[in-house]
Amino acid sequence: MSATAFDCDVLVIGGGIVGLSTAYALTRAAPGTSVVVLEKESGPARHQTGRNSGVIHSGIYYRPGSLKARFAVCGAAEMVKFCAEHGIPHEVTGKLIVATERTELPRLHALVQRGRENGIPVRELGPAQIAEYEPHVRGLAAIRVGTTGVCDFGAVAAQFAEAAGAAGAEVHYGEEVRVVDRRLWGVAVRASSGRVVRARALVNCAGLHCDRLARLAGDEPGMRIVPFRGEYYDLARPELVRGLVYPVPDPAFPFLGVHLTRGIEGGVHVGPNAVPALAREGYDWSTVRPRELLTTLGWPGSWQMARRHWRYGAGELHRSLSKRAFTSAVRRLLPDVTADDLRPAEAGVRAQAVLRDGTLADDFLIRESTRTIHVLNAPSPAATASLPIGREVARRVLRQLS
Repeated sequence: MSATAFDCDVLVIGGGIVGLSTAYALTRAAPGTSVVVLEKESGPARHQTGRNSGVIHSGIYYRPGSLKARFAVCGAAEMVKFCAEHGIPHEVTGKLIVATERTELPRLHALVQRGRENGIPVRELGPAQIAEYEPHVRGLAAIRVGTTGVCDFGAVAAQFAEAAGAAGAEVHYGEEVRVVDRRLWGVAVRASSGRVVRARALVNCAGLHCDRLARLAGDEPGMRIVPFRGEYYDLARPELVRGLVYPVPDPAFPFLGVHLTRGIEGGVHVGPNAVPALAREGYDWSTVRPRELLTTLGWPGSWQMARRHWRYGAGELHRSLSKRAFTSAVRRLLPDVTADDLRPAEAGVRAQAVLRDGTLADDFLIRESTRTIHVLNAPSPAATASLPIGREVARRVLRQLS
C-alpha cells in the first residue's frame, strides 16, 4: 500500500492521559510523524484520568525494577517539572504512611526498605513526630515520603493534547472505534461517526476498554479488565488534615486503602473504597450494563480472584453499603472524624487487569503485536508515570515503523 493511502503514521485510540502522553511523546521523539488520536468522549480525561484523587505518587509501593517503580519515580519528578513549566496547579506536599496497629509495623518497615531500594528518601517517625506533621492523625509509627504531591491530571492531559496538536497531531473527540481491520501493511479503523482512519500502526490506550479493543484488533490479550469503583467522600472539616495521609497497604492487593488527600483546591478527599463495578463506566450502583457484566463473569480469572480474595472484597462491600463502616475505617487514622463530616463525592473506576488464573496484574502491561501496541494495564500510578509511559510506547511503535 502506498504512503499516500495512509491517513497517518500512528493512530492512538484513547484520549486519557496515557494516550495523549503517547501522542505528545511521538511528536517530540520523531517530528514529522503524523499522529491521530480518537477519543469516544467529547473531551479528554473523562474517566480514570479525571476521576482520581490527583496524587503524584512517589513510587515507594512498587516492586524494585518494575515498570511501575521506575516510571513512577522518574515520572513524579517530571510531572512536577511539567506542571511548573505549563502553569498547571500542583504542590509537592509529602505524605505520611501510618501504622495504626502493631501487626502493620513489619509491613511499614518493609516499605522503608523498598523506598530506599527505589531511590526514594524516606523518614521514619514516632507518634510525637506524626503529630508535628498531622496533629489530628494518630498512629504507632509512620514514614514520611517527601516527594509525593498533588496536581490536576485533567489539566495535564489537556496540555498534552494542546502540545501534540501544536506539533501537528490531530485529536478527534466523539469518535468511538467500532471496527478494526489489521493487515500486514497497517491498520484501518471505522469510528461511530463513520470516519475511517488508515494508519501504519495502532496504539491501544483505551483504558477501561483496552481488552475489548485488543480483541477487536484480532489479538487475545490474555487478561480482562475487571472494573473496580473507587468511592470517595469530601471532608466537611478540611482543617483536620494538612497534607496526604495513607494507611499501610496490604501487599496482596493493588489498592492502597482509604486515605486522606488534601487537593490543590484545598479540600480533602477521603477514600477510595474499592468495589466491583457493574459496568466499565459504572460510577454508581445503579449503572448496570449486562453485556459488560457478563464479560466479567465469563472470565475464569474473575472467579479465581473472587475465591482468593473474598474476605477483602466483603470488607470493601460492607464499607460501600454502610457509611458507618466507612467512617470507622477513616477513624483508624483520624479519630476526630464523624459520619457527618463525610459528604459523598464523585466516584472513579479503576481498570484492573486480571489474568486467567485470577492474578491481579501488579505492573504496567504493554504488549506488542503486528503493527499494534496494546497498553493493557495502566491504573494508578499511570497518571504520575504518564510521561515515561508515553515515551516507552512511542519508542516501541516507532521501532515497528522503522
